[in-house]
Amino acid sequence: MTSDAHAYSQTLGEEQSIWFKIQPFINADDPMAVLVRLSQRYGGCIPINFRSEKIYILSEIEHARRVLVDNVDNYVKYFDGLKPIFGHAMITVDGALWQKVRQPQQPYFHPDVYAEYVPYLLVSLNKKMEEWSKLAQSGVTFEMLEETWGLAADMICRALFDREVPFNPHAVFGAVKAYTDASNHRSIRLKKASGELTDVTDEEPPAHAIGAWLTLPEAVISAEPWQGREKTLLKMMQSAEAAGLPAWDHAQVQDEIKQYLWAGTETTALTLGWTLYLLSRHPEVADKIRREAHEVYGTRRPTAADVERLSYTRSVMLEALRLYPPAWALIRTAVADDEIAGHKIKAGDRIVLCPYIIHHDAKYWEDPEEFRPERFEPGRIKKRVKYSYLPFGAGKRFCLGGQLSQMEVALALTQLLRRFRPEYVGHTPPRVAASVTLMPKDGLPFRLHELS
Repeated sequence: MTSDAHAYSQTLGEEQSIWFKIQPFINADDPMAVLVRLSQRYGGCIPINFRSEKIYILSEIEHARRVLVDNVDNYVKYFDGLKPIFGHAMITVDGALWQKVRQPQQPYFHPDVYAEYVPYLLVSLNKKMEEWSKLAQSGVTFEMLEETWGLAADMICRALFDREVPFNPHAVFGAVKAYTDASNHRSIRLKKASGELTDVTDEEPPAHAIGAWLTLPEAVISAEPWQGREKTLLKMMQSAEAAGLPAWDHAQVQDEIKQYLWAGTETTALTLGWTLYLLSRHPEVADKIRREAHEVYGTRRPTAADVERLSYTRSVMLEALRLYPPAWALIRTAVADDEIAGHKIKAGDRIVLCPYIIHHDAKYWEDPEEFRPERFEPGRIKKRVKYSYLPFGAGKRFCLGGQLSQMEVALALTQLLRRFRPEYVGHTPPRVAASVTLMPKDGLPFRLHELS
């Protein structure tokens, strides 16, 4: 274990960690149903006293507008417990530093640039389809999220870094799960409280995960370029470091790579995984996606323009994001006193804005628990109540990679489904774990059937 990994590991099990604050929700049989009921009971604002902290779980669109748009600078990001994972990456910082880090990266997430990424994404998808062909032939049951996580990591590495994945994605997926499993953090806490544990070694699962995770940025940086492209996000970050741009040093480059390998990978993996679950339950929708892909690009290699024309596939994906938003909660800390829809907010109070509850609110969505892709037909999107749909946040901190993720998922759906019929074989509906992201508590077990 490196000195950095060892230092981070010693902070595991701290009493004030977010991992203990979210325990009641993670351990509940149906945590999101509990939140929805509480939100209805308390008029969209659930006040929680946690020792010296005041926490508000907010779930009305006026709350979202106030926190994310109208008074956005008063609500800074809260990533306590995730610093080992993200460091000072763009996803965790605010203010002037956020601007300095985000600004040079924005050109690599412009729709015009996405056309350049499509051939690289297709390489990843073709590689995954060859792996899936073997899974289909064997008939084994496998964890779909592990597969979609590996696919998303491969797409990120090829498109943004010009690298083939320089690590074992299955091992890294296991490390991610070990770190975000709150029971592992609780185990360390109990050992510390009893005096059984004074030095956290890498034998503890979250500590081992940290050690593995911190090796990834250098693995990416030192790997041989895949195609030797002149213009990539990784090269831009390295040039910013070499030029001594404000806020850009080697640690910043490492932190940004960590951000994309976790946040960028996991949200795409979850979106694709949850969508495939829904399609397994609604095979007629999967058939419509297959027909649309055939009509739009037939048997030739799709282009970015083709992906833009996949309107039905995009509607399916957007509806999956409504039902199962990976970022189910956006956590902020109030910098100064404020008032939100009549609720007095004090400086230091924690704000948990909950897109999941908004997405499942009958005030904004007819029969909100039903899977209805037609909600997102182009003509109906304009009629939607503003701020009632927040899978990627809103305002100036709208997720930079949100559109890229949507393109990755739409392309993956049409490519994978034209060759396979994924069959979900787990608990129906899947039990949900409200951890850092909206995870299936028991995984997403699948079998594959190859189409003739």
